[in-house]
Amino acid sequence: MQVVETKSEGLERAYALTLPAEALAEKMNAKLEAARADVQMKGFRKGKAPLPLLKKMFGKSILGEVVQETVDGAVRKHFEDTGDRPALQPDVKIANEEIDESEDLKIEISYEKLPEVPEADVSSITIERPVVEVEDGAVEEALGNLAENAQDFEEKEGAAEEGDQIVVDFVGKLEGEPFEGGAADDFPLVIGSGQFIPGFEPQLVGLSAGDEKAVEVAFPEDYQAEQLAGQAAVFDVTVKEVRKPKAAEIDDALAQRYGAEDLESLKSQIRERLAEEYRSAARQVAKRRLLDAIDELVSFELPPTLVDVEAKQIAHQMWHEENPEHQGHDHPEIEPTEEQVKLAERRVRLGLFLAEVGSRNDIAVTDQEINQSIMSRARQMGVPEKAFFDYVRQNEGALQQIRAPIFEEKVVDYLLELAQVEDKPMTKDELQSELEAMDEAPG
Repeated sequence: MQVVETKSEGLERAYALTLPAEALAEKMNAKLEAARADVQMKGFRKGKAPLPLLKKMFGKSILGEVVQETVDGAVRKHFEDTGDRPALQPDVKIANEEIDESEDLKIEISYEKLPEVPEADVSSITIERPVVEVEDGAVEEALGNLAENAQDFEEKEGAAEEGDQIVVDFVGKLEGEPFEGGAADDFPLVIGSGQFIPGFEPQLVGLSAGDEKAVEVAFPEDYQAEQLAGQAAVFDVTVKEVRKPKAAEIDDALAQRYGAEDLESLKSQIRERLAEEYRSAARQVAKRRLLDAIDELVSFELPPTLVDVEAKQIAHQMWHEENPEHQGHDHPEIEPTEEQVKLAERRVRLGLFLAEVGSRNDIAVTDQEINQSIMSRARQMGVPEKAFFDYVRQNEGALQQIRAPIFEEKVVDYLLELAQVEDKPMTKDELQSELEAMDEAPG
């Protein structure tokens, strides 16, 4: 194979590859010979059909296979010989106007190669890692939240307010006639819960036990019951009772409602959960500080197309975050800002550095780690575990989305062992401020 470099600018590379016609012809004849053994052709015994006749009948399709295999092999060998690693899928073209086994095969290949990533003395980096102790006040606050979520209601005098529970009888009517499914007796409704159609619950504010009211509403256009969608309706409502919320008592009974044996067991569980949350948040802060320091420490040329792809992804994501009402992708092209391009450069630089550190130090993700993450992700999404597992395992893109963050965290753990990490005590509020500052300056 003849190789001629046609471009070498920065990380951009282009080559012209020429493969001799003899190699194509040899491969083609070998394929025809292999196929002949199974061919049953009229006038010839099985496996004895002449090669020229087989070539006439099947040569075009076999030539296509030979060319594709030859191109794939040539590209693969090129990267093995040069040691180049393409940043993205290389652009490969066949330069021949017509493909013929009697002519040399000419291939043009162009790509941006990944840069040489320098080593960095991570041991010279010093960062502070937050350490937050779980205070009794935080446990009591969490208990209070659990009690509030497990609230009961008790009867109250006077008018209903937002958040109160109101017990009502109601009959819904369309043009004066009751409709099916529009009535109930002794129905408990928390005002502001959004349980009823828009506009219904606010009209109950100010009502007291014994009051009656005609509540006028309109069903949404997309209401699930087609016969009611968009219809104006009147609900005749009779208030039976008004109840105010009452937080559950913080006692063993509350603990048992949340699956604990008693109140002390629940407190222990809360303390352990908070400690894990603090450790996780502290690691996020330490990781961010480590990556900030590495970003300052290392410098190398970045593949422009890789930065461009990352910048467009960042711009697209941020646009949707700022326009949550727009769910689809039928919007104008979004051009990255200068700030988004800088963020993309940082992410590409750090991504390439972490990948290189992982490669140099044989850091790998095990099947067990991947399987555990798949199952955890399925539980978070509330989807059947086996179906999700099969989907991910059969989809390389989805599998990479599972593998990549695991790999990154393992490399970060390795680097944190090398760096000088000093524990810094702080309060949970100070830790929260650190996290908020990170959100304001994405990295």
